[in-house]
Parts: sequence; structure tokens; C-alpha cells
Amino acid sequence: MQLEIRLLGAVELFVDGQVVTPGSGKRRAVLAGLALEPNRPVSLQRLAEMAWSDSPPASAVANLRSHAAELRRTLGDRLIARLNAYELRMAPHELDASEFQRLAGEGRRLLATQEAASAIPALTDALAYWRGPAGGGIPRGTALDNRWASLDEQRLQVFEELTEARLAAGRHSDVLAGLRQHLAAHPLRERAWEHLMLALYRCGDLPAALAAYQDARAALSEQLGVEPGGELADLHRQMLERAPQLSRTLPRTEVTMAVAAPPRPSGTIAWAVPRELPPDLAAFVVRTEETAAVVETVTVATPAAAVITGPPGSGKTATAVRAAHMVGRDFPDGQVFIDLGYRVGATSEEVLARALRALGVAPSDVPDGTDERVGWWRSLVAGRRLLLVMDGVTRSAQVRPLLPAGPGPALIVVGQRQLGGLDGVRRVGLAPLTAAGARGLLATLAGGERLAADPHATKDLVRLCAGSVLALRIAGSRLARWPQMPVAALVDQLGDGRDRLDLLACEDLSVRASLAKGVAAICGDSEVANQLFKRLAESPDTPALVDALARQLGVSTVQVRRAVDDLIDAHLVHRDGAGRYRLPALVRDYAAELAAAPSGPVSLLHRNNDPFRLRPESA
Repeated sequence: MQLEIRLLGAVELFVDGQVVTPGSGKRRAVLAGLALEPNRPVSLQRLAEMAWSDSPPASAVANLRSHAAELRRTLGDRLIARLNAYELRMAPHELDASEFQRLAGEGRRLLATQEAASAIPALTDALAYWRGPAGGGIPRGTALDNRWASLDEQRLQVFEELTEARLAAGRHSDVLAGLRQHLAAHPLRERAWEHLMLALYRCGDLPAALAAYQDARAALSEQLGVEPGGELADLHRQMLERAPQLSRTLPRTEVTMAVAAPPRPSGTIAWAVPRELPPDLAAFVVRTEETAAVVETVTVATPAAAVITGPPGSGKTATAVRAAHMVGRDFPDGQVFIDLGYRVGATSEEVLARALRALGVAPSDVPDGTDERVGWWRSLVAGRRLLLVMDGVTRSAQVRPLLPAGPGPALIVVGQRQLGGLDGVRRVGLAPLTAAGARGLLATLAGGERLAADPHATKDLVRLCAGSVLALRIAGSRLARWPQMPVAALVDQLGDGRDRLDLLACEDLSVRASLAKGVAAICGDSEVANQLFKRLAESPDTPALVDALARQLGVSTVQVRRAVDDLIDAHLVHRDGAGRYRLPALVRDYAAELAAAPSGPVSLLHRNNDPFRLRPESA
């Protein structure tokens, strides 16, 4: 069966080249929701949130199963029923959104090279997939709204990147009409105003370029009450001064370095100036002091290396990304972002290869040996203002070869453990949020007045979320999605521990998934830790003694203490008095689920062999 699903415009379904009408708006929403999360189960609860704009009715599950049955008539064995979930089997090329993002990424990489104009075909092909606003014909006010908004934003970015490539190719007059239409619909896009001013200037129309700046300034002042940003204001100043560099194509940073050994086919490396940081979720970063410590370390300290540690869901990644964006201007030679996903099998050799490719080294030219890769990396980044962010690190060995060896580069590492094998780095620990910090985050998402209206329920909600930034984000998002839901109603749902982790999930955010990665990172690397966690999971509310655990497992107390230390280092176990240990909140809920499954903790976890997946922002 040849399948094609189109979401970049009105939702459309094609089977073997023939258009098929999916049915009602809710059925289209179910199809879209499954297509946006292909090849993995999507729970009935999440599908209900995608299909209904208000609280799902009592008949929601029955209705969803009916919609799925109708879709299966068309999709056949592509649509698979799971336990309280459905899964749609798809290849990436069968979804227009995936093809758009693939081509956009290809164009973006080409745009960062010295031949920026070579990005034009890929970016043009990417935009050709669009037929209108994403998710056309789907009910609004559902959990899908954020996905549509994200895709629409990506479309705007790709249009502006294509404009930049055309300007680099000298096609200044060709972009004017499209830019004016773009800005008429989106007058707050400062990057597009820069492009319009530059295109007009290079066409010899300085008055029109200066008038465009005034139009941009008026739009920003009227709608946001702010002045143009630094880059737009600098461009205006340079035009007033008729700066000679404005007559050239858009500048691109290129650094060519001679490399003596090992020999390369070309003998040179073109510095690619990577810009790989994920979006900055500043609104969800409540770690002001910790973020400031990371910023200070990477901009002032020697070596410029910070390690952010904390429990699963404590906001480590968001803090690292926030700090990286704050210092971005201090690292003009680029920012590289590598996510190991807490996979213990990832090696430093793989990490070095990924880092070298980010700097423009062709895959075929990456040296085979670890020592040569380390030498190349250090030679390339020596003296360069380059920021490397590594997320999901489980062992010091994965990151040690990339520690800054001198002034210039900086490193931010994210991991649950302290990574004591890294010398000279500054460790920034994230403890569970205080009650005041938790209320502040909830207020950002759900509104302070709503929380103030029911302070007792708010206090209980803060307690149930146990200081987890991820849990608080999800709880706050649920309250925001259902404005009529009392805080006490959500507290009542979460108070039943049997469903707590099911409720603490929203789209791609999941406390259970975060805990699963954290447990796998430790238990997957140590059989004693695996068995120990399983024992603690069987009696999560009973303090455990080391000697008793050693007898139960049939190993020495030294082995148990080492495993306990690993679990404590990963924030999965707390000390509760001399020689006694407990599972912290939320970990206890997850452990209880694992104890109920005969396969045990690690074997229940989904293990992805790709050590460098692109991650969506998570806490």
C-alpha cells in the first residue's frame, strides 16, 4: 500500500495515489495525531485531547475506537491496535511534514556554508509542500494546536532562510514582492525587515530601505511597545553611514585551517559555523541562580566547563539551553548541541565524530582512531569561541575528550550523575523546586488568580508534583487547557497513585518516560543496581538496610553499597538514616509499576540504539 498523509494545509489522505476522505473533523484529528507520532503507540487519552477542544465526553473512548475502526478500513494493517492505544506505521517520506523538515534541515546546513546560494533548491522544495495553514479542517482548541503553531512557525523561518540564500546569490530584486507580502501578514518579523531593507539598499533605493526601517519601528512600537532589536538598528545605522560591507552579499563566516596530519584529500577544512541549539523555553526555566552559575562558568572560568546534574524532570536540559542562548553572542564561531539520550552505549569516539561533522568535516574524512579524532577536535577549536552543549551524558568517559584544553571553546554537560571523573569542571546541582518556585511555575502556566482562588488545593498539587519541573509543567498545562477545571479536581485525579503517571503526560512530555531513561542509564549498566532497584520497587515505602539487601541478592555488602551509591548519584534513591534508603516521590510511583511487571525494570524500557536523536525540549 502506498500511503501519503498531508498536514501542511487541509488534512488529506491518499492511498495508492487516490484521495480518500477521512471523515469528520474529529476523525481527521485522530489521523493527524497518529501521523504526527508515527510508529509508536498513542494513548486513547492523548487522542481524546487531540480530538476534543473541551473535556472529552464519557463516550470519548467508544467514539475513538469507532473512528479507528473506520480508518482501519482504509489503512489496513498500517493502523495497529495496542493496549489502550493505537499506532500508525509510516515511513518518513509518507508524511509531508517530515519531508518538509528534512529538506529544511538540508537547506539550513547548506546555508551555513560558504556557498549559501546552494541552499536555494532544498529550501524552495521544502516550501512547495505547503498548501495553507497547517492542520486545515481540524477542530481548534485541542492538544494539536501547539503542533500546528510549531509547523507554521517553521514555515516562516524557512521562507526567511530562503530569502537569505537568494540575497547571498545576488537576487535582490527577486525577493522584494515576496518579502512585502510576508511582512504584511507578519509585521513583527525583524529578520524579514532586515532582508527587505538590505534588498532595497542593494537595488539602489536607499530612501525605500530607510522607510522600511521606520515601518518596522512603527509596527514593533504599536503592537509590542518596543524598539527594534540591535541587529535591525545596526543595519539602519550602517545604511545611514553607507557602510561598504552592505554592498556585498550576506556575510558568511569561513575559516580555513591547514591540517598537517593525518593527510586529507583537500588539505583544508571549511568552518561551518553550526547553530544547533534547541529553542529557548525561557518561560519554563525557574533556575535563575543555577543558570547564572552556568553562564558565569562558560564565560569567565578556566576551563570553561559546567556540569548540570539533577533528578529526572528537574529542568536540566531547559537550564542548559537557556544558559547557552544567553551567552550565544559570546560564541560567534558556533554552538553545537549533541544529545546522547542517557544511552550508556554511546562512546566518546561516536561523540567526537558527531562533533567533527558539525564543524564541517566530511563523514568520509573523519579519522578512524579515537586519538586522531581528539587531536583534530582540539586543533579545530583551539582559540575558537565555540560552545558545545552535551545532553543526556551517563559517564565521564563520553565527554572527557571534549573538555576545553585552552581558552576559546566552552562546554556545558547535562547528566543525572555528578560525573566525578571530570576534573576541573564546575558542577551545578538542581534540587527539587521549593514550594514557592513550584507555585511560580504553575502560575506562569495556569494563572496566579486561579491558584489563589484555591490555596489548599494548590498546596496539595505542589506536594504531588514533588518539586519536579517536568511534573509541574504538565500539571500547569493541563490546568491551562481546561480553564473550567478546578485545581482541586486535578488534585483528586493525581491523588490516586494508580493513575498519577498516566496523568503526568502531555504530548511528548512524560514523567514516566523521563524516569525510564534515568533508571535505564543506571540499571542498564549494572546488574546489581538493576536487582537492587527491583527489590526497592517491590517495597517502595519500606526503608531498606544494606546488609539485608545484600543477603536477599546474594552479593557482598560492598557491591550493594556501590550500587546504592550509583542510584543515589543518579537521584533515584535517598538516604533515610544510617544505612537505610528510600525511593523519592514519583520514582516510587514508577518503581511500583515496574514491580508489578514480571520482566523487571530495565527490560520494560524502550531502548533506542541511535545515540544522537534530535530531541524535543524536555525538562
